[in-house]
Amino acid sequence: MADKDRPGDDVPGDDEVFADAAAGGDVPDDGVDKATGSGDTALAERSATSDSPKAKKRRGGPIGRVGGFFREVVSELRKVIWPTRRELLTYTSVVIVFVVVVTSIVTSLDWVFGKGILWALG
Repeated sequence: MADKDRPGDDVPGDDEVFADAAAGGDVPDDGVDKATGSGDTALAERSATSDSPKAKKRRGGPIGRVGGFFREVVSELRKVIWPTRRELLTYTSVVIVFVVVVTSIVTSLDWVFGKGILWALG
């Protein structure tokens, strides 16, 4: 299951809506105003933002595109929820223990099958 309302979640309480949609329930259509019949303003916002100077700056050639790429990378990295030191140590120790256990299982199976092949063929 997804975590509920983690820090940095842009819409608190939206997890219930997503859970209803995943369960096959009806999701309310909040984008349409029932009284006036008007819908979302996404189309109007998109057309208004396409004339912005920021959009024109990104079309400036390969250097402008590279600069835009790095600006978007920095923007996305600011949205990341970084683990605390304690969480990082916990996750690291779990991974190390798991790798040791799986390595020992594979090593023992390799040893057993090697002895079996030597016994059968040799």
